[in-house]
Amino acid sequence: MAHQGIVNIINFIRAVEPRDNRIDLLEPIRQQIRLIQAHHLPATWLIQYDALQDPRIIALLKEGLDDRQEIGIWFEVVQPLVEAIGSSWRGRFPWDWHCHVGFPIGYAPDERRRMAERFMADFKSVLGRYPRSVGSWLLDAPLLAHLADRYDLSAGCICKDQWGTDGYSLWGGYYNQAFYPSRKNGFMPAQTAKAQIPLPLFRMLGSDPIDQYDAGLEAWTGDPSTHQHVITLEPVYAEGTGAPGGGNPDWVRWFFKTNFSNPSLAFAYTQVGQENSFGWPAMAAGLQLQIPLVAEGNGKTWRVETLETSGRWFKNRFATTPATALTALSNFRGQPRQSVWYNSRHYRLNAICENGAFSIRDIHRFDENYPERYLQNVCLTADCLYDTLPLLNGYHWSGPDCRASLRCLRLSADGNPLPNPGSGPLAVTELDANSLRIDWETGDGETLEWQCRENTLEVAWRESPRQPRHWVLEMNWSDRIAIPLRRIQPQTLTYRQADYAYTWTCLQGHFEEAGNTALRLVPEAGRLILRMDA
Repeated sequence: MAHQGIVNIINFIRAVEPRDNRIDLLEPIRQQIRLIQAHHLPATWLIQYDALQDPRIIALLKEGLDDRQEIGIWFEVVQPLVEAIGSSWRGRFPWDWHCHVGFPIGYAPDERRRMAERFMADFKSVLGRYPRSVGSWLLDAPLLAHLADRYDLSAGCICKDQWGTDGYSLWGGYYNQAFYPSRKNGFMPAQTAKAQIPLPLFRMLGSDPIDQYDAGLEAWTGDPSTHQHVITLEPVYAEGTGAPGGGNPDWVRWFFKTNFSNPSLAFAYTQVGQENSFGWPAMAAGLQLQIPLVAEGNGKTWRVETLETSGRWFKNRFATTPATALTALSNFRGQPRQSVWYNSRHYRLNAICENGAFSIRDIHRFDENYPERYLQNVCLTADCLYDTLPLLNGYHWSGPDCRASLRCLRLSADGNPLPNPGSGPLAVTELDANSLRIDWETGDGETLEWQCRENTLEVAWRESPRQPRHWVLEMNWSDRIAIPLRRIQPQTLTYRQADYAYTWTCLQGHFEEAGNTALRLVPEAGRLILRMDA
């Protein structure tokens, strides 16, 4: 199916960098403007409150940007913003990246709204209008709802999924593209128009669809302080090395081809750009590689536009969050690894094929009633957590002894597992606007078919029908990890996370225990149908 491809160039701007005061914060802005406008591209510039107050930065933007550019707000919290609303600054520096001081979640909801009011008023005073877009590594529901309802913003952007990086854990979310968040949880896609904030949030940074998910898994022991390394399009990463990342020309070209040439359902998306606080020398080579590549594909494979424009398009086209996919059928090093992400407003799923072995490594449920931790409460720690509801969490349920996953087992007539015959590559087909089929062909010519539909997941053999119990799906996890699964019944799995109960229902087939750290999904008449919306 023909689909939209969208690239946002988003650079965000700080006025202070306490981690290294030798960094020139003006030079990146100057050079980014020259590079982007030399290629006649639109871009979005998100400014922090301290940057809004810096006349040198404002002069650069006013004098350097043409009418294709957009200026919005980057909503991290800084000392002058806190003091402007009459509150006390608790940070170590005028900008402190720790969550309990550097983000709105470190303040009461009323303080968040007052900060938003002051930011918007001062933005209009300096630039003559209100902004149309907002970004931050994370954005809470009370702040998002206030900005959407009072100022009718067009779009927002937040960080990719990651664990512990810089103290910010966002895990289990709508993996790429964009979604309407719940009024109870800024990270959770809403299922209904009534419960959603009418402000689409785009996922930033261009995350590697194969390798980012389990980056650092070899060191995972269940310690929540563990953090992942970064495998993204950010130009400061992997420059001059063979590692994947936005400074590696081979990886960058592979990423764009993968992201925009494979099935994606509603649309394909990525974000290009870098914050000024890395300094120009660190980002120059990567941006000078990426921006010409983005310009080359503009109007052909994708369209380059501001975040505001993408938000308006999304709101005009989709009443609720659409289904999307991110399909990687090759690895940039030529390794036999493939990955397929499916997202709808009800759930996300990731399939992985490694060296001929197929498994599902992630399934998370989306529920608009699951409240974020900071809906009413204040974050009191340097780190924070945003999550959704895991049905299978292949990262956090793994350990040194076990890689948590959902795998297909072929069984003999007496119920014993048969050897895995291996497989060829995955095949991915868009069935309709909201549905994706993933086919795994075994080495002996049989095919296991996964149909990801908006609110169901269907699994069956094709072309070589089997009798019931000649194959099963087995989900396993490490005995070192306390997972949220509480009860296994034939038609229902019951979970509880953060004191919130949820279930997974089998409509055709059934669940059964398979030991202390495993369960089986047993088909009926050769088919499993799983309900994903309740």
